[in-house]
Amino acid sequence: MKTIIAACSQNLSGSRASIQTALRTLLAVPWPSQRDIGSALQLLAVLQWVLSFLLLGIVSLLLLIYLLFTSFWLIPVLYLAWIIFDWDTPEKGGRRLPCLRRWTVWKHFRDYFPVKLVKTHDLPPNHNYIIGSHPHGILCVGAFCNFITGSTGFEELFPNIRSYLTTLAGNFRLPLFREYLMSGGLFPVTRRAIGYLLSQKGTGNAVAIVIGGAAESLSCRPGVTTLILKNRKGFVRMALRHGAFLVPSFSFGENDLFRQVVFEEGSWMRSIQRRFQKMIGFAPCLFYGRGLTSCRSRGFLPYARPITTVVGEPVAVPKVENPSRELVDHYHELYICALLKLFNENKTKYGLSESDELHIL
Repeated sequence: MKTIIAACSQNLSGSRASIQTALRTLLAVPWPSQRDIGSALQLLAVLQWVLSFLLLGIVSLLLLIYLLFTSFWLIPVLYLAWIIFDWDTPEKGGRRLPCLRRWTVWKHFRDYFPVKLVKTHDLPPNHNYIIGSHPHGILCVGAFCNFITGSTGFEELFPNIRSYLTTLAGNFRLPLFREYLMSGGLFPVTRRAIGYLLSQKGTGNAVAIVIGGAAESLSCRPGVTTLILKNRKGFVRMALRHGAFLVPSFSFGENDLFRQVVFEEGSWMRSIQRRFQKMIGFAPCLFYGRGLTSCRSRGFLPYARPITTVVGEPVAVPKVENPSRELVDHYHELYICALLKLFNENKTKYGLSESDELHIL
């Protein structure tokens, strides 16, 4: 009996010692610093944004289709009825929620790159504006962060100016995704939607349009400053019809966020991309960024590269209900001159060399 008691006492002492050793080891592990926690929050903020834009619409659509064949079939039926009832809302200014634009998550999103907004001239609130956003990049990070979220201080830099951003009309046909887009101030890049904001919402509206669109994203890669703009004149015609001033903006660093496999013009892969672009409105790009666990691995998250969006001097535009082609060409040329001036005056400040030029196709 004494032998058994002694053995038990020895085991308990050994267990106690093991627990104490484990606790000492745990306490010796350094706790994450405030900087580590901040970096993790920034990474999570970017992750949720990328997943939302790449997957939310498709996943929501597939989920609603699945629910149709379950006992929860009433949910997709009611939501479909709501979409039919609410069909024209995206074309009429959407459903902007200021509280969503002020989410703390967008500050972490901003700090990941980081993104900065630079003002060069005032935008008086007694006019409406069409802001040309360049370049497109892969996911338009600069345009989204500056014109949709309040994290870079657009409302403080431009008092009494409400910013909006356009995107493909097809995105507003995807369930739940449409609500997400409208709540931030996104709306379709259609003549009707832009015209509504410039004519039915008073003054002080700034509509940002990523003019290069899907065609420009096909040439997006680090070190390239090529814009698709020469034959993009619809935004100038809209500005003339509504007397909206034209404002150039350029996001330095936008093309450095991803690496893309660029196919040469004339190749069969390039022709496939062009066909997809014409059919569905956007071009499928083969791109990659950093991985989730390490910046040295490959994944779908953007690299942490600084983006500086510079908003230039507004070009005054008269209101002409039916502008002639010559008038459109004239203001289109004025806009290009203002954009080139903005680029050349700021390129050396934000990562480019004096020899870098802006190529406009």
